[in-house]
Amino acid sequence: MTSQKLRPIYTVVAQLICLVFIQGIAQAQLRAGASVVKITPQAGVPMAGYYFTRLADGVHDDLFAKALVLESGGTKVALVTLDLISTTRDITEAARRETERITGIPGRNVMISATHAHTGPLLANRGGRDDALGSSAESVRKYSDELAHKIAQAVEIANSRLAPAKLSAGKGRDEHLSFNRRFYMKDGTVGWNPGKLNPNIVKPAGPIDPEVGALFVESAANTPVAAYVNFAMHLDTVGGTRISADYPYTLSRLLSEAKTPDMVTLFANGCCGNINHIDVGWTDKQHGNDEAARIGTILTADVLQICRQLMPVDSGPLRISSEMVKLPLPALASGDVEKARVSAGRVGTKSEPKFLEIVNAFKVLDVAERNGRPQEVEVQVIALGDDVAWVSLPGEIFVELGLAIKKASPFKYTYIAELANGSIGYIPDSRAYPQGNYEVISARCARGSGEMLVKSAARMLRELKGKNQSAARGSGDNMRDSSSAGAPSKIKSGAK
Repeated sequence: MTSQKLRPIYTVVAQLICLVFIQGIAQAQLRAGASVVKITPQAGVPMAGYYFTRLADGVHDDLFAKALVLESGGTKVALVTLDLISTTRDITEAARRETERITGIPGRNVMISATHAHTGPLLANRGGRDDALGSSAESVRKYSDELAHKIAQAVEIANSRLAPAKLSAGKGRDEHLSFNRRFYMKDGTVGWNPGKLNPNIVKPAGPIDPEVGALFVESAANTPVAAYVNFAMHLDTVGGTRISADYPYTLSRLLSEAKTPDMVTLFANGCCGNINHIDVGWTDKQHGNDEAARIGTILTADVLQICRQLMPVDSGPLRISSEMVKLPLPALASGDVEKARVSAGRVGTKSEPKFLEIVNAFKVLDVAERNGRPQEVEVQVIALGDDVAWVSLPGEIFVELGLAIKKASPFKYTYIAELANGSIGYIPDSRAYPQGNYEVISARCARGSGEMLVKSAARMLRELKGKNQSAARGSGDNMRDSSSAGAPSKIKSGAK
């Protein structure tokens, strides 16, 4: 056969190879968009975070719902952070339904987390404690109903801004910003927030997670679009009756000043159920807006240091997995419920019980109301390519559990967002239960529940990593098959 007769065959083969190549580029192309929607409540709304009533009488800084939408290979996901005490299952489900209706992004592809700000509003349907503090008020009901729509609106705006983008990620460490707030004491007990310079402190009863995670999104023209920052530390530095996002406010403001005013900074709190900002060996006061500004400034510096070592993120397929996990309830003894009712009824009176008795009373009543039904909570994992994964956990998770997930994760960058897609409150690790004190007394789930969440998250992380590796191998096979068989093949890119 002459070369002239072979030329059309060469041309067809070359065209088919180009088609496969173009298809691979299209599937791998990443698009991103980000937005903010103000969610500051009206004055007079009951505030969240404590065991006594506070009514908001001013605004130090506004609260926001912040959304980052990513698209790769035809799959879209939305990451949403809220400057609020928590998320609820009701609000999560309503926001997902509305998001899917107006954007087409499947609700299961939406991750909604809260920063745990203690200077925001109460939310409806969070349990007996919040009901006693005013969560059944009309202002709270209205706010909670409107919140789901505002979350969906934030996703809708971010989705409308989708454009070709580049991602880069990095890790830093800050060993001096956060502290385990549980301590071994000289009397053999484990104390909780025992106070500064307490001579009875022996040592911390657990670790911290010093990792500062940062993921940056830039446009094709290298313009900053968004930053996703992940760090494990309680947001309870401000107090008072003025609305504030706490230290993420300073973090967001300073990063925008350093980068560009339009950049959206999402802060996701890591596993910090037993972690806060109090240095018991330091005499300085650590409370108020000045303290929040100090922390936010240091965290900003940590993130800017990370910028020096950012690495490009593989823009591979997006994959999503989630699982409802049934967590056992803590055991209640005979007479516990009646005793709890009496204690709860004395809250706010001259004969108000001691703090831990109040904590236990509201826990017992919430557990009893379930009539033996286990806590059904969601663990969600979103993975991008071979490098990045996000994990949602449904409560205030002890740091040991977050560290276990990171250790088990096969991804280079694993961002854990607690208080996500609903919350059941504190979830300690098994070691903490016999030690007792505040978080254990408050926990609405039994010992071993935290490890069940770790097992679920670790399994889904491994499965999603395996799916990407299988897809990559399939991609190579498809290239070889198409070049020899003369027909391009589609590459499976994950859940839609």
